[in-house]
Amino acid sequence: MSLFESQAPIPLAEALRPSTLADVVGQDHLLGEGGPIARMVKSGSISSFILWGPPGVGKTTIARLVAAEANARFVQLSAVMSGVADLRKVFEEAKKDRSLGRQTILFIDELHRFNRSTQDALLPHVESGVITLVGATTENPSFSLVGALLSRARVFTLNPLDRQALVKLLERAEEHAKKPLPITASARDALVDLADGDGRYLIGMVEELFRTNVASPLAESDLAVFLQKRMPLYDKANDGHYNLLSCFHKSLRGSDVNAALYWAARMIEGGEDPNVVFRRLACAASEDVGLADPQALQQVITAWEAFERIGWPEARLFLAQAIVYVATCPKSNASYRAFDAATALARQTGSIPPPKNILNAPTKLMKQLGYHEGYLYDHDFPDAFSGQMFFPAELGDKDLDFYKPNERGYERELSKRLHYWKRLKGQKSD
Repeated sequence: MSLFESQAPIPLAEALRPSTLADVVGQDHLLGEGGPIARMVKSGSISSFILWGPPGVGKTTIARLVAAEANARFVQLSAVMSGVADLRKVFEEAKKDRSLGRQTILFIDELHRFNRSTQDALLPHVESGVITLVGATTENPSFSLVGALLSRARVFTLNPLDRQALVKLLERAEEHAKKPLPITASARDALVDLADGDGRYLIGMVEELFRTNVASPLAESDLAVFLQKRMPLYDKANDGHYNLLSCFHKSLRGSDVNAALYWAARMIEGGEDPNVVFRRLACAASEDVGLADPQALQQVITAWEAFERIGWPEARLFLAQAIVYVATCPKSNASYRAFDAATALARQTGSIPPPKNILNAPTKLMKQLGYHEGYLYDHDFPDAFSGQMFFPAELGDKDLDFYKPNERGYERELSKRLHYWKRLKGQKSD
Protein backbone atom coordinates (compact mmCIF):
# COMPACT_ATOMS: atom_id res chain seq x y z
CA MET A 1 0.00 0.00 0.00
CA SER A 2 1.39 3.44 -0.93
CA LEU A 3 1.54 6.40 1.44
CA PHE A 4 -1.27 8.11 -0.46
CA GLU A 5 -3.51 5.03 -0.24
CA SER A 6 -2.98 4.80 3.51
CA GLN A 7 -4.09 8.41 3.89
CA ALA A 8 -7.18 8.08 1.66
CA PRO A 9 -10.46 8.07 3.57
CA ILE A 10 -12.23 4.71 3.75
CA PRO A 11 -15.88 4.80 2.63
CA LEU A 12 -18.25 4.23 5.52
CA ALA A 13 -19.79 1.17 3.83
CA GLU A 14 -16.35 -0.46 3.67
CA ALA A 15 -15.53 0.52 7.24
CA LEU A 16 -18.76 -1.04 8.50
CA ARG A 17 -18.44 -4.22 6.44
CA PRO A 18 -18.99 -7.20 8.83
CA SER A 19 -15.93 -9.24 9.76
CA THR A 20 -17.89 -12.43 10.57
CA LEU A 21 -21.10 -14.00 9.35
CA ALA A 22 -22.58 -13.43 12.80
CA ASP A 23 -22.28 -9.67 12.23
CA VAL A 24 -24.40 -9.72 9.04
CA VAL A 25 -27.86 -8.26 9.75
CA GLY A 26 -31.24 -9.17 8.33
CA GLN A 27 -30.47 -12.64 6.95
CA ASP A 28 -30.91 -14.88 9.99
CA HIS A 29 -32.91 -17.41 7.95
CA LEU A 30 -29.67 -18.20 6.11
CA LEU A 31 -26.93 -17.30 8.59
CA GLY A 32 -28.54 -17.92 11.97
CA GLU A 33 -28.27 -21.14 13.91
CA GLY A 34 -29.60 -23.93 11.71
CA GLY A 35 -29.57 -21.73 8.58
CA PRO A 36 -28.34 -23.46 5.39
CA ILE A 37 -25.29 -21.25 4.87
CA ALA A 38 -24.37 -21.44 8.56
CA ARG A 39 -24.60 -25.26 8.42
CA MET A 40 -22.47 -25.34 5.28
CA VAL A 41 -19.73 -23.24 6.86
CA LYS A 42 -19.84 -25.22 10.10
CA SER A 43 -19.43 -28.49 8.21
CA GLY A 44 -16.39 -27.12 6.39
CA SER A 45 -17.76 -28.26 3.05
CA ILE A 46 -18.73 -25.32 0.82
CA SER A 47 -20.76 -26.18 -2.27
CA SER A 48 -21.79 -23.81 -5.07
CA PHE A 49 -24.74 -21.52 -4.40
CA ILE A 50 -26.57 -18.48 -5.79
CA LEU A 51 -27.56 -15.49 -3.66
CA TRP A 52 -30.73 -13.93 -5.00
CA GLY A 53 -31.99 -10.69 -3.53
CA PRO A 54 -32.41 -6.92 -3.95
CA PRO A 55 -29.46 -4.50 -3.87
CA GLY A 56 -27.78 -3.61 -0.61
CA VAL A 57 -28.68 -6.65 1.49
CA GLY A 58 -25.24 -8.27 1.88
CA LYS A 59 -24.68 -10.61 -1.07
CA THR A 60 -21.03 -9.65 -1.63
CA THR A 61 -20.30 -9.55 2.10
CA ILE A 62 -21.73 -13.02 2.66
CA ALA A 63 -19.66 -14.44 -0.21
CA ARG A 64 -16.45 -12.90 1.18
CA LEU A 65 -17.09 -14.15 4.71
CA VAL A 66 -17.97 -17.68 3.58
CA ALA A 67 -14.65 -17.84 1.72
CA ALA A 68 -12.76 -16.43 4.72
CA GLU A 69 -14.30 -18.86 7.21
CA ALA A 70 -13.62 -21.76 4.84
CA ASN A 71 -10.00 -20.56 4.42
CA ALA A 72 -10.56 -20.61 0.65
CA ARG A 73 -9.05 -18.37 -2.01
CA PHE A 74 -11.61 -15.70 -2.91
CA VAL A 75 -11.82 -14.37 -6.47
CA GLN A 76 -14.37 -11.72 -7.38
CA LEU A 77 -15.59 -10.92 -10.89
CA SER A 78 -18.42 -8.80 -12.22
CA ALA A 79 -20.44 -10.27 -15.07
CA VAL A 80 -20.82 -6.74 -16.40
CA MET A 81 -17.05 -6.26 -16.80
CA SER A 82 -15.81 -9.84 -17.38
CA GLY A 83 -16.00 -12.51 -20.05
CA VAL A 84 -14.80 -15.99 -20.94
CA ALA A 85 -11.15 -14.90 -21.14
CA ASP A 86 -11.28 -13.69 -17.53
CA LEU A 87 -12.89 -16.96 -16.46
CA ARG A 88 -10.16 -19.01 -18.15
CA LYS A 89 -7.48 -17.22 -16.10
CA VAL A 90 -9.39 -17.97 -12.91
CA PHE A 91 -9.80 -21.64 -13.88
CA GLU A 92 -6.06 -22.04 -14.54
CA GLU A 93 -5.11 -20.48 -11.21
CA ALA A 94 -7.79 -22.53 -9.42
CA LYS A 95 -6.33 -25.76 -10.83
CA LYS A 96 -2.92 -24.83 -9.41
CA ASP A 97 -4.45 -24.02 -6.02
CA ARG A 98 -6.39 -27.27 -6.07
CA SER A 99 -3.18 -29.25 -6.59
CA LEU A 100 -1.94 -27.59 -3.39
CA GLY A 101 -5.11 -28.56 -1.54
CA ARG A 102 -6.72 -25.13 -1.45
CA GLN A 103 -10.30 -24.42 -2.52
CA THR A 104 -11.13 -21.48 -4.83
CA ILE A 105 -14.43 -19.66 -4.37
CA LEU A 106 -15.32 -17.65 -7.46
CA PHE A 107 -17.81 -14.92 -6.68
CA ILE A 108 -19.57 -13.50 -9.73
CA ASP A 109 -21.62 -10.38 -9.11
CA GLU A 110 -24.63 -9.76 -11.38
CA LEU A 111 -24.34 -13.36 -12.61
CA HIS A 112 -27.51 -12.97 -14.67
CA ARG A 113 -25.62 -10.56 -16.96
CA PHE A 114 -23.61 -13.47 -18.41
CA ASN A 115 -25.15 -14.79 -21.63
CA ARG A 116 -26.00 -18.47 -22.03
CA SER A 117 -22.68 -19.49 -23.59
CA THR A 118 -20.66 -17.77 -20.85
CA GLN A 119 -22.77 -19.43 -18.16
CA ASP A 120 -22.21 -22.75 -19.93
CA ALA A 121 -18.44 -22.16 -19.72
CA LEU A 122 -18.72 -22.37 -15.92
CA LEU A 123 -20.40 -25.77 -15.89
CA PRO A 124 -17.49 -28.24 -16.29
CA HIS A 125 -15.37 -26.42 -13.71
CA VAL A 126 -18.20 -26.27 -11.20
CA GLU A 127 -19.00 -29.93 -11.90
CA SER A 128 -15.37 -31.03 -11.40
CA GLY A 129 -14.91 -28.93 -8.28
CA VAL A 130 -12.11 -26.81 -9.73
CA ILE A 131 -14.07 -23.80 -8.50
CA THR A 132 -16.88 -23.33 -6.04
CA LEU A 133 -19.25 -20.83 -7.59
CA VAL A 134 -21.01 -18.20 -5.52
CA GLY A 135 -23.21 -16.07 -7.73
CA ALA A 136 -25.14 -12.92 -6.88
CA THR A 137 -28.20 -11.82 -8.80
CA THR A 138 -31.04 -9.36 -8.39
CA GLU A 139 -33.16 -11.20 -10.96
CA ASN A 140 -35.15 -14.41 -10.63
CA PRO A 141 -32.63 -17.23 -11.32
CA SER A 142 -35.40 -19.36 -12.84
CA PHE A 143 -35.55 -16.94 -15.76
CA SER A 144 -32.04 -15.49 -15.90
CA LEU A 145 -29.79 -18.54 -15.37
CA VAL A 146 -29.44 -21.68 -17.47
CA GLY A 147 -31.04 -24.80 -16.06
CA ALA A 148 -27.80 -26.77 -16.03
CA LEU A 149 -26.18 -24.17 -13.78
CA LEU A 150 -29.18 -24.10 -11.45
CA SER A 151 -29.00 -27.87 -11.09
CA ARG A 152 -25.42 -27.57 -9.81
CA ALA A 153 -25.97 -24.73 -7.33
CA ARG A 154 -28.43 -24.11 -4.52
CA VAL A 155 -30.38 -20.87 -4.60
CA PHE A 156 -30.66 -18.85 -1.38
CA THR A 157 -33.09 -15.93 -1.26
CA LEU A 158 -32.00 -12.84 0.67
CA ASN A 159 -34.62 -10.56 2.18
CA PRO A 160 -34.75 -6.76 2.04
CA LEU A 161 -33.44 -5.48 5.36
CA ASP A 162 -36.24 -4.93 7.86
CA ARG A 163 -36.52 -1.95 10.18
CA GLN A 164 -34.67 -3.69 13.00
CA ALA A 165 -31.71 -4.52 10.76
CA LEU A 166 -31.55 -0.99 9.35
CA VAL A 167 -31.67 0.57 12.82
CA LYS A 168 -28.78 -1.70 13.84
CA LEU A 169 -26.78 -0.40 10.86
CA LEU A 170 -27.51 3.17 11.95
CA GLU A 171 -26.25 2.41 15.46
CA ARG A 172 -23.07 0.82 14.09
CA ALA A 173 -22.45 3.89 11.94
CA GLU A 174 -22.83 6.20 14.94
CA GLU A 175 -20.57 3.97 17.04
CA HIS A 176 -17.92 4.04 14.31
CA ALA A 177 -18.20 7.83 13.95
CA LYS A 178 -18.25 8.23 17.75
CA LYS A 179 -21.12 10.69 17.46
CA PRO A 180 -24.89 10.61 16.86
CA LEU A 181 -26.48 11.53 13.57
CA PRO A 182 -27.45 15.22 13.46
CA ILE A 183 -31.17 14.49 13.04
CA THR A 184 -34.28 14.32 15.21
CA ALA A 185 -36.03 11.10 16.21
CA SER A 186 -38.76 11.54 13.59
CA ALA A 187 -36.14 12.28 10.92
CA ARG A 188 -34.32 9.12 11.98
CA ASP A 189 -37.48 7.08 11.37
CA ALA A 190 -37.95 8.78 8.00
CA LEU A 191 -34.34 7.95 7.07
CA VAL A 192 -34.96 4.26 7.74
CA ASP A 193 -38.14 4.37 5.64
CA LEU A 194 -36.27 6.08 2.82
CA ALA A 195 -33.72 3.26 2.71
CA ASP A 196 -36.51 0.89 1.59
CA GLY A 197 -34.68 -2.25 2.77
CA ASP A 198 -31.33 -1.31 1.17
CA GLY A 199 -28.53 -1.21 3.74
CA ARG A 200 -25.94 0.16 1.33
CA TYR A 201 -28.20 3.04 0.39
CA LEU A 202 -28.86 3.79 4.07
CA ILE A 203 -25.14 3.93 4.85
CA GLY A 204 -24.61 6.26 1.90
CA MET A 205 -27.22 8.65 3.28
CA VAL A 206 -25.72 8.41 6.76
CA GLU A 207 -22.29 9.24 5.37
CA GLU A 208 -23.74 12.30 3.65
CA LEU A 209 -25.39 13.44 6.87
CA PHE A 210 -22.16 13.05 8.86
CA ARG A 211 -20.52 15.49 6.42
CA THR A 212 -23.21 18.05 7.17
CA ASN A 213 -22.38 20.82 9.59
CA VAL A 214 -25.58 21.99 11.26
CA ALA A 215 -26.17 24.01 14.39
CA SER A 216 -29.17 21.92 15.50
CA PRO A 217 -30.49 18.46 14.57
CA LEU A 218 -32.30 18.28 11.23
CA ALA A 219 -36.05 17.72 11.34
CA GLU A 220 -37.82 15.30 9.03
CA SER A 221 -38.83 18.12 6.69
CA ASP A 222 -35.18 19.23 6.41
CA LEU A 223 -33.94 15.88 5.10
CA ALA A 224 -35.15 16.70 1.59
CA VAL A 225 -32.64 19.58 1.49
CA PHE A 226 -29.74 17.15 1.89
CA LEU A 227 -31.08 13.89 0.47
CA GLN A 228 -32.89 13.23 -2.77
CA LYS A 229 -36.06 11.15 -2.56
CA ARG A 230 -35.30 7.63 -3.69
CA MET A 231 -37.33 5.94 -6.41
CA PRO A 232 -38.92 2.73 -5.11
CA LEU A 233 -37.17 -0.48 -6.08
CA TYR A 234 -39.01 -1.55 -9.20
CA ASP A 235 -37.61 -3.19 -12.32
CA LYS A 236 -40.04 -2.40 -15.12
CA ALA A 237 -38.53 -5.03 -17.40
CA ASN A 238 -38.30 -8.04 -15.13
CA ASP A 239 -39.52 -9.49 -11.84
CA GLY A 240 -40.65 -6.23 -10.24
CA HIS A 241 -42.86 -5.53 -13.23
CA TYR A 242 -44.56 -8.93 -13.33
CA ASN A 243 -44.79 -9.39 -9.56
CA LEU A 244 -46.56 -6.09 -8.94
CA LEU A 245 -48.83 -6.56 -11.95
CA SER A 246 -49.77 -9.96 -10.55
CA CYS A 247 -50.52 -8.46 -7.13
CA PHE A 248 -52.61 -5.75 -8.77
CA HIS A 249 -54.66 -8.16 -10.91
CA LYS A 250 -55.26 -10.60 -8.07
CA SER A 251 -56.41 -7.75 -5.81
CA LEU A 252 -58.92 -6.69 -8.47
CA ARG A 253 -60.11 -10.28 -8.83
CA GLY A 254 -60.38 -10.62 -5.06
CA SER A 255 -62.53 -7.45 -4.83
CA ASP A 256 -59.99 -5.77 -2.52
CA VAL A 257 -60.22 -2.20 -3.77
CA ASN A 258 -57.70 -0.85 -1.26
CA ALA A 259 -55.02 -3.40 -2.17
CA ALA A 260 -55.67 -2.79 -5.88
CA LEU A 261 -55.16 0.95 -5.40
CA TYR A 262 -52.01 0.31 -3.38
CA TRP A 263 -50.34 -1.95 -5.95
CA ALA A 264 -51.27 0.43 -8.77
CA ALA A 265 -49.74 3.30 -6.79
CA ARG A 266 -46.59 1.21 -6.19
CA MET A 267 -46.20 0.73 -9.93
CA ILE A 268 -46.84 4.36 -10.80
CA GLU A 269 -44.44 5.57 -8.08
CA GLY A 270 -41.84 3.16 -9.47
CA GLY A 271 -42.07 4.85 -12.87
CA GLU A 272 -44.37 2.39 -14.63
CA ASP A 273 -46.20 3.57 -17.75
CA PRO A 274 -49.87 4.10 -16.76
CA ASN A 275 -50.85 2.39 -20.02
CA VAL A 276 -49.51 -0.86 -18.55
CA VAL A 277 -51.86 -0.50 -15.58
CA PHE A 278 -54.80 0.33 -17.86
CA ARG A 279 -54.08 -2.75 -20.00
CA ARG A 280 -54.20 -4.95 -16.92
CA LEU A 281 -57.42 -3.25 -15.81
CA ALA A 282 -59.02 -3.99 -19.18
CA CYS A 283 -57.99 -7.64 -18.92
CA ALA A 284 -59.46 -7.91 -15.42
CA ALA A 285 -62.67 -6.18 -16.51
CA SER A 286 -63.23 -8.93 -19.06
CA GLU A 287 -61.57 -11.97 -17.49
CA ASP A 288 -62.79 -11.52 -13.91
CA VAL A 289 -65.87 -9.30 -14.16
CA GLY A 290 -67.12 -10.17 -17.60
CA LEU A 291 -70.86 -10.00 -18.02
CA ALA A 292 -71.53 -9.87 -14.30
CA ASP A 293 -71.20 -6.12 -15.00
CA PRO A 294 -70.92 -5.25 -18.73
CA GLN A 295 -70.16 -1.65 -17.74
CA ALA A 296 -66.78 -2.61 -16.26
CA LEU A 297 -64.93 -2.81 -19.57
CA GLN A 298 -66.68 0.33 -20.80
CA GLN A 299 -65.62 2.19 -17.64
CA VAL A 300 -61.99 1.15 -18.14
CA ILE A 301 -61.89 2.07 -21.84
CA THR A 302 -63.57 5.42 -21.17
CA ALA A 303 -61.11 6.20 -18.37
CA TRP A 304 -58.22 5.11 -20.61
CA GLU A 305 -59.37 7.42 -23.40
CA ALA A 306 -59.72 10.30 -20.91
CA PHE A 307 -56.19 9.56 -19.69
CA GLU A 308 -54.84 9.81 -23.24
CA ARG A 309 -56.66 13.10 -23.82
CA ILE A 310 -55.84 14.80 -20.52
CA GLY A 311 -52.46 13.31 -19.58
CA TRP A 312 -50.63 13.01 -16.29
CA PRO A 313 -50.99 13.96 -13.41
CA GLU A 314 -54.72 14.72 -13.65
CA ALA A 315 -55.23 11.38 -15.40
CA ARG A 316 -54.62 9.59 -12.10
CA LEU A 317 -58.24 10.48 -11.29
CA PHE A 318 -59.47 8.41 -14.23
CA LEU A 319 -57.16 5.54 -13.30
CA ALA A 320 -58.39 5.56 -9.71
CA GLN A 321 -62.04 5.64 -10.82
CA ALA A 322 -61.57 2.66 -13.12
CA ILE A 323 -59.68 0.68 -10.45
CA VAL A 324 -62.41 1.28 -7.87
CA TYR A 325 -65.14 0.30 -10.33
CA VAL A 326 -63.51 -2.97 -11.45
CA ALA A 327 -62.49 -3.99 -7.93
CA THR A 328 -66.00 -3.47 -6.53
CA CYS A 329 -67.85 -5.17 -9.40
CA PRO A 330 -69.55 -8.56 -9.01
CA LYS A 331 -67.18 -11.14 -10.45
CA SER A 332 -67.63 -13.82 -13.08
CA ASN A 333 -65.22 -15.66 -15.34
CA ALA A 334 -68.02 -17.54 -17.12
CA SER A 335 -67.29 -15.95 -20.52
CA TYR A 336 -63.60 -16.69 -20.17
CA ARG A 337 -64.23 -20.31 -19.19
CA ALA A 338 -66.80 -20.68 -21.96
CA PHE A 339 -64.30 -19.67 -24.63
CA ASP A 340 -61.68 -22.01 -23.14
CA ALA A 341 -64.17 -24.88 -23.35
CA ALA A 342 -65.12 -23.97 -26.92
CA THR A 343 -61.44 -23.71 -27.87
CA ALA A 344 -60.68 -27.14 -26.41
CA LEU A 345 -63.52 -28.71 -28.43
CA ALA A 346 -62.48 -26.81 -31.58
CA ARG A 347 -58.97 -28.24 -31.28
CA GLN A 348 -60.38 -31.76 -31.05
CA THR A 349 -62.83 -31.37 -33.92
CA GLY A 350 -61.30 -28.77 -36.22
CA SER A 351 -61.85 -30.78 -39.41
CA ILE A 352 -65.59 -31.40 -39.00
CA PRO A 353 -67.42 -29.54 -41.79
CA PRO A 354 -70.14 -27.07 -40.77
CA PRO A 355 -73.83 -27.83 -41.51
CA LYS A 356 -74.59 -26.93 -45.13
CA ASN A 357 -77.94 -25.36 -44.30
CA ILE A 358 -76.33 -22.43 -42.46
CA LEU A 359 -73.75 -21.77 -45.22
CA ASN A 360 -74.38 -19.13 -47.87
CA ALA A 361 -74.75 -20.25 -51.49
CA PRO A 362 -73.58 -17.39 -53.70
CA THR A 363 -72.96 -19.66 -56.74
CA LYS A 364 -75.13 -22.08 -58.69
CA LEU A 365 -72.77 -24.97 -57.96
CA MET A 366 -73.01 -24.35 -54.22
CA LYS A 367 -76.78 -24.39 -54.42
CA GLN A 368 -76.65 -27.69 -56.31
CA LEU A 369 -74.45 -29.09 -53.55
CA GLY A 370 -77.08 -28.24 -50.93
CA TYR A 371 -75.57 -25.10 -49.44
CA HIS A 372 -78.18 -22.98 -47.63
CA GLU A 373 -80.88 -25.60 -48.30
CA GLY A 374 -83.28 -25.79 -45.38
CA TYR A 375 -81.97 -22.71 -43.62
CA LEU A 376 -84.56 -21.21 -41.28
CA TYR A 377 -84.57 -17.41 -41.13
CA ASP A 378 -85.14 -16.71 -37.45
CA HIS A 379 -87.07 -13.48 -37.99
CA ASP A 380 -89.76 -15.44 -39.82
CA PHE A 381 -90.67 -17.27 -36.59
CA PRO A 382 -92.46 -16.21 -33.39
CA ASP A 383 -90.07 -14.58 -30.92
CA ALA A 384 -87.52 -14.40 -33.81
CA PHE A 385 -86.38 -17.88 -32.86
CA SER A 386 -86.32 -20.90 -35.16
CA GLY A 387 -84.65 -23.38 -32.78
CA GLN A 388 -82.50 -24.82 -35.56
CA MET A 389 -79.16 -26.53 -34.87
CA PHE A 390 -75.99 -24.57 -35.65
CA PHE A 391 -73.45 -27.19 -34.55
CA PRO A 392 -72.27 -30.02 -36.82
CA ALA A 393 -74.40 -33.14 -36.33
CA GLU A 394 -71.24 -35.07 -35.37
CA LEU A 395 -71.08 -33.12 -32.10
CA GLY A 396 -74.50 -34.28 -30.94
CA ASP A 397 -73.01 -36.36 -28.09
CA LYS A 398 -70.79 -33.56 -26.75
CA ASP A 399 -71.49 -31.10 -23.93
CA LEU A 400 -72.10 -27.94 -25.89
CA ASP A 401 -73.15 -25.74 -22.98
CA PHE A 402 -69.93 -23.76 -22.81
CA TYR A 403 -71.36 -20.62 -21.26
CA LYS A 404 -72.64 -21.23 -17.75
CA PRO A 405 -73.43 -17.88 -16.13
CA ASN A 406 -73.25 -17.27 -12.42
CA GLU A 407 -76.09 -15.92 -10.34
CA ARG A 408 -74.19 -12.68 -9.75
CA GLY A 409 -74.81 -9.20 -11.10
CA TYR A 410 -76.06 -8.88 -14.65
CA GLU A 411 -75.40 -12.57 -15.35
CA ARG A 412 -78.56 -13.36 -13.43
CA GLU A 413 -80.43 -11.71 -16.28
CA LEU A 414 -78.39 -13.60 -18.88
CA SER A 415 -79.15 -16.85 -17.09
CA LYS A 416 -82.87 -16.12 -17.41
CA ARG A 417 -82.43 -15.47 -21.14
CA LEU A 418 -80.57 -18.74 -21.65
CA HIS A 419 -83.33 -20.66 -19.86
CA TYR A 420 -85.87 -18.86 -22.05
CA TRP A 421 -84.16 -19.85 -25.31
CA LYS A 422 -83.62 -23.40 -24.07
CA ARG A 423 -87.31 -23.72 -23.18
CA LEU A 424 -88.34 -22.45 -26.63
CA LYS A 425 -85.93 -24.85 -28.29
CA GLY A 426 -87.42 -27.74 -26.34
CA GLN A 427 -90.89 -26.73 -27.51
CA LYS A 428 -89.71 -26.59 -31.14
CA SER A 429 -88.21 -30.06 -30.94
CA ASP A 430 -91.47 -31.44 -29.49
